[in-house]
This record gives sequence, structure tokens and C-alpha cells, in this order.
Amino acid sequence: MPGTFVIDRVARIALVFGCVVSCSKPANDSVSGATSSGASAAAPSATASSAPSQSMKDLASTPGDKLGTLAPNTGIPVGQMVPDAHGRDLDGNDVALSALYAKGPILLVFYRGGWCPYCNSEIHSLTTAFPEYQRRGVTPVAVRVDTPDQEAKLKATYTIPFPVLSDSGAAAIEAFHVVNHVDDATLAKMKGFGVDLEKYSGKTHHEIAIPAFFLVDRRGVVRWAHSDPDFRTRPSTAQLLGVIDAAKLPDP
Repeated sequence: MPGTFVIDRVARIALVFGCVVSCSKPANDSVSGATSSGASAAAPSATASSAPSQSMKDLASTPGDKLGTLAPNTGIPVGQMVPDAHGRDLDGNDVALSALYAKGPILLVFYRGGWCPYCNSEIHSLTTAFPEYQRRGVTPVAVRVDTPDQEAKLKATYTIPFPVLSDSGAAAIEAFHVVNHVDDATLAKMKGFGVDLEKYSGKTHHEIAIPAFFLVDRRGVVRWAHSDPDFRTRPSTAQLLGVIDAAKLPDP
């Protein structure tokens, strides 16, 4: 669940964020992009996160004509109820999505894992812009297949102001139809770079999330949705805030 957040610490997040959600390397693009469908892998254990200098890479903004579109056969369309998926917070507690959106609209963000430098840039942007989301009555909720670990718990408690949920069993990414199945050849290649998906998720399913966003109102209805297997391209903060403003949330 959300940890203590002090606005004047935002400037320091870039320095420590490489360890916040257990992200380290590889920053090498040959590994960052290595999956069966253009998305990629998950996050290492607490003892592996010691290289924050290579933890983030710049994202390209989603082209305007693609903003708010779902990749074929992915996602929950606008107007539909979301499944009541569950995840575990950084304390290991079970959290139902319905318990989160019942308190107010959420921006549900699926990302590949804490090791991914592009995903870490995304989470950093959400963290930095958190006051803007607050002003609009919307809470970001991030979901990945990584297991909660103690290092992430200790650091994220003080730097990430919104829920970060573990979906190690891949139930949530399957329910939202945003699964990237990592094939055996890619799995072996990633292991060669020290990225062990089974270690990071604690499971043998070899599934990670396709980057995806769902704006969910307090009734559990999708008001806006976006997914894109191109992990280097995500909606920018300005684009996401514009989407929220256009949706006129929260509902009365």
C-alpha cells in the first residue's frame, strides 16, 4: 500500500530509484527487448540491486493516433467492468483491486518488472507527478509479476506514494489479457544476462506483463485503456493527465 511520501524528497528519487523496486541491470537493449512479443522481463532479488546508475532509460511518448488503443487481443475495453484481481503489497498483504477503486478512481499500470530500465522510468514519472494525480482524485496502482522483497519494501516505503502490487502468479495479467509469454529461447538468453524470471517471480510460468494502462472509476468500470507491446513507448505524464481531465473523474 502507499508509503510515507514527502514532496521535497522527489528530487532524490532518481538517485535511489534503481533500488526502489529491485531494479538493476541489464540496461543493454539486446536484453531489454528480448521477449517473444516485443515486451520483456521481470525483477531481481533484493541482493542484486546495486547499480542505480543504469536503472532508467528514456521513454518515447505514445503517438497521438495510438493513444487510448489496445493491442490486438489484449486488455479490457472501455465500458466494461474490470475483473476483481488481487495482488500483494510490499508487506505481503493481499490487496483486491475492488478495495482500491472503491476509495476513488485508479490508474492501473501493468509493467514488465523492476529490472526493466524503461519501466523504472515510468514508475519514476508516476512518482514525480503524484501530486497532479492526487489533485485529480486518481491514485496510480502499479502491478508486476515480481515478488515483494525486503529491500523493495524498505526503500519504496519512503519513496513511492502509491500501491505497488506483486502478481507473481500472473493471475492479474491473465485476467486483464496483458500477458507476454516468454519463450524458451528468450528465457535462456535472458538467463545468460543474469535475468532469471523464475527467481524474480518465484514461479515457473514465464509470463510477464505487456505494458498497459487502465483508468478505472470507483464503480470498477474502465473509462480509458491503452496497451502496447513496444516497451520503449508509453503514454507521457502530460498525455495521462490529459486523459484523466477529459474523463471528468472522479464520478459524482
